[in-house]
Amino acid sequence: MSLSKKVFKPFFLLAFALLFSNCSSNKYAATNKTYKHMAKDFAANIKAFPPNGQTIDSLNNEQSFVGSINMGMRKPNYVIIHHTAQNSTDETLRTFTIARTAVSAHYVIGRDGKVVQMVNDFLRAQHAGLGKWGTVTDMNSISIGIELDNNGTTDPWPDAQINSLCSLLATLKKKYGIPTANFIGHADYAPSRKPDPHNFPWKTLAKRGFGLWYDDVLQMPPADFDTTAALRIIGYDVKNLGAAIIAFKRHFVGTDLTPTLTDPDKLILYNLYKKYM
Repeated sequence: MSLSKKVFKPFFLLAFALLFSNCSSNKYAATNKTYKHMAKDFAANIKAFPPNGQTIDSLNNEQSFVGSINMGMRKPNYVIIHHTAQNSTDETLRTFTIARTAVSAHYVIGRDGKVVQMVNDFLRAQHAGLGKWGTVTDMNSISIGIELDNNGTTDPWPDAQINSLCSLLATLKKKYGIPTANFIGHADYAPSRKPDPHNFPWKTLAKRGFGLWYDDVLQMPPADFDTTAALRIIGYDVKNLGAAIIAFKRHFVGTDLTPTLTDPDKLILYNLYKKYM
């Protein structure tokens, strides 16, 4: 074997090993590839002229298509905050990249403040599920889902994580014009099913413009104050009134998570009700 071949063979093996190492070091390479294929299919469907699969059969061929120039990308109008109820960011990333789980989020924020984006803001992540907020019953279609790495029981909320969250929320609010009142928790939207985020610093977020909060000085509500109607006006689904009350108290009171409104709870509810009207 010539000297050049002797030199080339180890070089080739080294290059192959480095290439294999780089590929294998990204444990999400396969799901990233699938994501790209899915996004490509979505783009092809959007570009189709006329749109694919949007002919209404009952019109009996009386339908045509004329493209309007007055259009744009659909944008999110809500942000839903979750806790992962898992033990690490890596565990959550694995969960959100397994097809059978059928769940995802736009962003995952670790305890250390590191932010991982998993779904394009303009695409529909599967994070909110069944629920209702005001008249919205398909929150996935109009919201950004943010999962915070937290086991949902004993974990604290580190400053690094909350600071990263607030930075992300500031960007989303400005970019998409999301109203201040439209930053809510999973439990607010799905009170009968979900408790997250648990023991969350909502007041801290509200002070920075992400969600509403009650005033320091509270007025007594009138004698005929309808607490159920007030909860409904804020956005809660009162079909299961007890669950709605617990969700309200979880977000705005933080203690005594029982399905009964105390007099202090009613003071808070009345103040917030007037803000949401």
